[in-house]
Amino acid sequence: MIGGLGGLMAGLMMPAPLVARAPTRPPRLRPGDVVGLIEPASFSDDLLQLEGVKAVVAGMGLVPRLGRHVATRYGYLAGTDEQRAADINAMFGDSAVRAIFAVNGGWGSARLLPHLDWDRIRANPKLLIGFSDVTALHLAFAARAGFPTLHAPNAANGWYETSWDSFWRLAFAGEAPLFQPPETLGPDVEGADGSPRVATIRPGTARGRLIGGNLSVLATLVGTPWLPDFEGAILFLEDVNEAEYRIDRMLNQLALAGVLGKVAGVIFGQCTRCASRLPGYIGFTVPQLLDQYIRPLGVPAFRGANIGHIADQLCLPVGAEVEMDGRGSIRVLEPITA
Repeated sequence: MIGGLGGLMAGLMMPAPLVARAPTRPPRLRPGDVVGLIEPASFSDDLLQLEGVKAVVAGMGLVPRLGRHVATRYGYLAGTDEQRAADINAMFGDSAVRAIFAVNGGWGSARLLPHLDWDRIRANPKLLIGFSDVTALHLAFAARAGFPTLHAPNAANGWYETSWDSFWRLAFAGEAPLFQPPETLGPDVEGADGSPRVATIRPGTARGRLIGGNLSVLATLVGTPWLPDFEGAILFLEDVNEAEYRIDRMLNQLALAGVLGKVAGVIFGQCTRCASRLPGYIGFTVPQLLDQYIRPLGVPAFRGANIGHIADQLCLPVGAEVEMDGRGSIRVLEPITA
């Protein structure tokens, strides 16, 4: 079937292999390395924008290589499911390519999961970089690939100081950094007024495998074989353009599915443009919902991290071991690149 929906149904019948630790790590990036550019979700047929994306990557000291189907269009997707997956498989099979950037998000990454060559991916660890809808790939890689990926700006997004510094330390320098919260909210964060960015939901420290990303995307993978095991994990979440009742619904789904009850700690980033603009709104706020769902877990948790749909987001290693503190710090416990 065009678009791979038949393959999707077949893929749902396959059990997910249990991957607890990576036997190898992705290679450390070096200036002059070739990196792949893919579009796993929505299309971008603006060739001028793609030239700008290539310039951004070149400005990182890297050599961009476009996937064969980048700038292809199939409905609202960047090519059929098979085409988009083929670009990912090709990048992981190309020994000259050292890492892979998603150009953008949108919708469609989850449709690729049954079409990916997991044996090839496991045999060729490389950093996969992106966020938002790319969360579907991060989660599936955490379940099946066995090596960390990077929740970071897509190649078409802005790369500002915090994003670039955290990316450099993780991907180029091979550090195991400690990330401290910024002192105040930035101007691009909803409700920014100079107040503290981070608020503790539950104090304390916790260690575990860092897993998460976009809440909406994560919730849609519940009940599928592409969701990793959250036992003892540090869960991080963010979202954009979601009304409070939808955040409520998705957190409730994670609770009823047993995901929340397994985690060792919770980090909630930004819910950008999620606050109701209705006059006289008397429903729950996102912080109130987090108190209702996260505080009763009794695990260290905080909200307000600079993660998500904001201009200068922190890059985080999905699948890596970290230590978090309810006051807002995240310490990566070992390098994610070799």
